[in-house]
Amino acid sequence: MKIEESTIVETNDYRVIIYPASRPFTAKESKVITEQLYDFLATWAAHGKPLSSSFKIEKNQFIIVCVDEEIEAASGCSIDALGVVMKRIDQEFQLGLFDRMKASFVENGEIKTMKLQDFRSGLKNGELSTDIEVFDFSKNTYVAFLSDFLLPLRRSWAGIYVD
Repeated sequence: MKIEESTIVETNDYRVIIYPASRPFTAKESKVITEQLYDFLATWAAHGKPLSSSFKIEKNQFIIVCVDEEIEAASGCSIDALGVVMKRIDQEFQLGLFDRMKASFVENGEIKTMKLQDFRSGLKNGELSTDIEVFDFSKNTYVAFLSDFLLPLRRSWAGIYVD
């Protein structure tokens, strides 16, 4: 069971799972990802009970899946089932959705993704501006996603890499 876009209430604290790609999606990839996720979420269940869920493609590079756990909590098995679908999408398009050793940020209005070690050294060497905004993929609630998904460098998890 899907959460229809019109019923998403921004004060509800849905569980959020973020899948960050290493690059923007092509139009064809977005279409196929959307179709596959709509099909999956229409039948997604935990212990036989339908999950009220939805997703969106954010910034043409990040897949955000929401589950309203006030209706029914996602179980380990249901999260694993989502992982199977996401791994299939990842393999089909070589998106790097499960590579957690990367950093994505906005510099001069453009989203960039780098290996974490290159990102850290770029900040320390001054190759990257301290005026960037950094994405945080660890957000696991919708309210946290809305407020803290993209933060100025110094307020983000990467702030520890600058003086």
